[in-house]
Amino acid sequence: MQRRLMMKSALGIGAGSAAALALSACSVEQEGGSDDASSVDGGLPEGSGTIDLAVIPGWDEGVVATELWRQALTGAGYTVNVQEIAEAGVLFEALASGDIDLFLDGWLPVTHKSYMDEYGDRLEQLGAWNENAALTVAVPAYVDVNSLTELNANADLFGGKIVGIEPSAGLTEAVQNNTIPTYGMDDLELQTSSTATMLAELDSAIAAEEPIVVTLWQPHWAYAKYDLKNLEDPEGTLGDVETLNTLAREGFSEEFGDVAAALESFKLSDEQLANLENTVFSDHEGDVQAGVSAWLEDNEFSELIA
Repeated sequence: MQRRLMMKSALGIGAGSAAALALSACSVEQEGGSDDASSVDGGLPEGSGTIDLAVIPGWDEGVVATELWRQALTGAGYTVNVQEIAEAGVLFEALASGDIDLFLDGWLPVTHKSYMDEYGDRLEQLGAWNENAALTVAVPAYVDVNSLTELNANADLFGGKIVGIEPSAGLTEAVQNNTIPTYGMDDLELQTSSTATMLAELDSAIAAEEPIVVTLWQPHWAYAKYDLKNLEDPEGTLGDVETLNTLAREGFSEEFGDVAAALESFKLSDEQLANLENTVFSDHEGDVQAGVSAWLEDNEFSELIA
């Protein structure tokens, strides 16, 4: 395999310097080779051309789905670039501007509603590949709190904080603007940083059997690794069950018809997605390429787009 790591500057998307800083400098271009995706039993018609995908680091369902498609597309003959973009707003603007082609982690209808309202008329929706996603606020099972209605009364137990993820995430917006005011959480502060930081704090707290409350979502491999419980949300502040969608730049289906058709058929069940994430993040300790390759040895990609 030949693998080139290319350092790239921020996309020319006119989002201003602050938004540009949210774009990771790392882009990965994969070229076919003996160790790469050419071995994938794909079901994709052979094709050519360059396809740029975007992924938000730490959004692990999107990370594994993107790598799954990177390997399949590379195996079918395409040149594939994967760009890490740290902020959802920057990503959606890049997608709408045509600077990237595909994003496989669009949460609809609630989490990414504000971005769809702004950019949706310049995007193509290629279908939902999982229909059982949900935003959550969770605690370890040993914590004697069961509902969001109990959280503020137990603020001291959690050090006065809810451990969150990225400030621009739809989950963060829902918790900050809906959950906290609805349940009168005056004694709790939503601490935002990154998904990786949240998971590290969760891991440390559970190892020490200490109380912690985090913003999370399903599907996520953390539910398989740890014994967690979601706090009841009687007022529905986190929304209903959502779908995970593939979004494309305008004109993608016309240019890459076979790929678009396959993406429209793409499905991952809850069990398949959980197994894929566990293979990557537990069995292969976060080595995404190796983990997805191992999973594909036991699961035919062609069955996912049948």
